[in-house]
Amino acid sequence: METTLITQLSKTFEEAAHEQDGVEYWLARELQELLGYSEWRNFLKSVEKAKESCKNASESIQDHFVDVNKMVSIGSGAERKQEDIMLTRYACYLIAQNGDPKKEQIAFAQSYFAIQTRKHELLAERIQMMERLQAREKLAATETIFSKTIFERGVDHKGFANIRSKGDSALFGGYNTSEMKRKLGITESRPLADFLPTITISAKQLATDITNFNVNKSDLRGETHISEEHEKNNTDIRDLLGKSGIKPEELPAEEDIKKLERKVKSNDNKLLKDKLNVPNKTNK
Repeated sequence: METTLITQLSKTFEEAAHEQDGVEYWLARELQELLGYSEWRNFLKSVEKAKESCKNASESIQDHFVDVNKMVSIGSGAERKQEDIMLTRYACYLIAQNGDPKKEQIAFAQSYFAIQTRKHELLAERIQMMERLQAREKLAATETIFSKTIFERGVDHKGFANIRSKGDSALFGGYNTSEMKRKLGITESRPLADFLPTITISAKQLATDITNFNVNKSDLRGETHISEEHEKNNTDIRDLLGKSGIKPEELPAEEDIKKLERKVKSNDNKLLKDKLNVPNKTNK
């Protein structure tokens, strides 16, 4: 396929996209023309195949194919209702995949939507990674404040470890820190939080934040009183998670946070390198 045609089709497909409440979509009637279908009924055959592919991929059809009606002019000022479908980028990709690749428009669309869908997947993946990294950093900062607070109130390093472990036991349904590490296959020397999912890291952070607040508010002192307060707050957070059917001890371990940091840094460096290596056509 010639470069000029690729450029033209790319521009056409991008301009055909609509947006509503920040959500990007295409209309099936317009996509029909872009893909070179002359008849709606023939195009619908590809749409139905795409819906089946969507279902087989364990995706919700309703999330990607939304039936709509619109009024269209039929001349002399008269209008009639016309059926249409709002399609997500993923739906467009599936429709293209179920089309005839011998047609230039479909061959282009197959690659176009595949690449664009992958870009969005990578963006979503990066956002999830950054959320987990930020949650871990926030927990570390909160625990630093917590340790400083309780050291000033007569608790030593051993006592701090005991308080954290009892807090974990309350959060994880009876499993203390060491037991959770064994359960998840984590080396004893590594922090448990480095392998927890974002929801659990955030739960630990919130419980610790509340303990910090109440220790200062009630002027609690000594390991016993502070430990009781921390256990109570972790129990409360566990109960809150339980209302949504979440049991922290049943969630699997996630990728080592240190490896995640290196992955994000490596990806950022690669993106920067690729950007810097883009040839400047004016210098040729």
